[in-house]
Amino acid sequence: MPSPQVLASLRAFVAERDWDQFHSPENLAKSIAIEAGELLECYQWSSAPDQNRVEDELADVVTYCIHLANKLGVDLDDIVVRKLEKTAEKYPVRLAKGRMTKYTEL
Repeated sequence: MPSPQVLASLRAFVAERDWDQFHSPENLAKSIAIEAGELLECYQWSSAPDQNRVEDELADVVTYCIHLANKLGVDLDDIVVRKLEKTAEKYPVRLAKGRMTKYTEL
């Protein structure tokens, strides 16, 4: 979960602009995908893109993820840990270590 300072800053930023009215889960999910595309675009023609641009785009993705989690009332730490547990079952270390094979083919 982001620090309390980051959460407070994000909430204040949105409140000052009265943007929460536009932050439906659907709109936030779309924004995550759009910003992830912009992050990927940084690597489109180079494996060594401008670091500042990458950081800006990554910050946009993370910001929208935080907003969506807040809107859905979910704790990011909790959902990440739960997902890691599920993924660990699909990819046991003894079968997956050092491999990028899909779990159905391990």
